[in-house]
Amino acid sequence: MGLKSDTWIVRMAKEERMIEPFEEGQVRDGVISYGVSSYGYDIRVADEFKIFTNVFSAVVDPKEFDSDSMVDFKGDVCIIPPNSFALARTLEYFRIPRSVLTICVGKSTYARCGIIINVTPFEPEWEGYVTLEISNTTPLPAKIYANEGIAQVLFFEGDEECRVSYADKKGKYQKQEKIELPRL
Repeated sequence: MGLKSDTWIVRMAKEERMIEPFEEGQVRDGVISYGVSSYGYDIRVADEFKIFTNVFSAVVDPKEFDSDSMVDFKGDVCIIPPNSFALARTLEYFRIPRSVLTICVGKSTYARCGIIINVTPFEPEWEGYVTLEISNTTPLPAKIYANEGIAQVLFFEGDEECRVSYADKKGKYQKQEKIELPRL
């Protein structure tokens, strides 16, 4: 299994529609960067967010997540309360090939401010907009900028195709069109 280069990413994005919309270069002027990087792709966060609130004193339970604990927000800048988190989705839609696994990691620009993006894989043959968890680990409110870079996706191609893909398993988060809350 090997890490894939920018040349491979550009080819796969163009030929296989692996990433849409796709930015072939690195966009940096006045924004948190996004687009192709040396061995990955810097993804953008869309302008749709679900911000965690505990006004109902709920218990966070991944098996029975209370959707009333989230406040919907749409805008160019999302403010995440201190020691809280928000869910968001990528601007890009992904179609991961059967022989590829990705790892999504946060960008250092945000990490240096105490804003952490959950590390997550995109499994072979997973497709959709990515739901991201953005944690504000600081005691202060934190700004997230929509339509700018939020995380980097690294692509690894196996020596052969996997035996069972995410599509084969009929994964519960397949072909996401919006921010998805946890579900069993």
